[in-house]
Amino acid sequence: MTDLQKSQLTAAGIDISDALPRFMGNEALLERFLKKFLQDENYRRLQDAVRDGNLEGAITASHTLKGLCGNLSLSRLYSLFARQVDFFRSDGLAEGAALMDEISDAHQEAVRAISEVFSL
Repeated sequence: MTDLQKSQLTAAGIDISDALPRFMGNEALLERFLKKFLQDENYRRLQDAVRDGNLEGAITASHTLKGLCGNLSLSRLYSLFARQVDFFRSDGLAEGAALMDEISDAHQEAVRAISEVFSL
């Protein structure tokens, strides 16, 4: 990964320097997992669960995304999903659902950066 690519990912809320130790310093392995993030279905599941008023489905999808984003150091998304999971667990669906616009923006930014950096 070039310094420019790392900079672009960092600008999108992806902390490469934090993620690399989890991938034994292997940039190619991190790249592979960042690409797999683009194929993960949990974001769509979260959107569907929130739309359908399915609290349990929303908790499951958001919690899964929180873990995935934490492992990949997608810092902005991790923070948002952590807040959302807390809201879902304590206040129900409405408070967590209210974060969806902000989550959507951060998700799109991360997806766009990963796609552009790796020419997908």
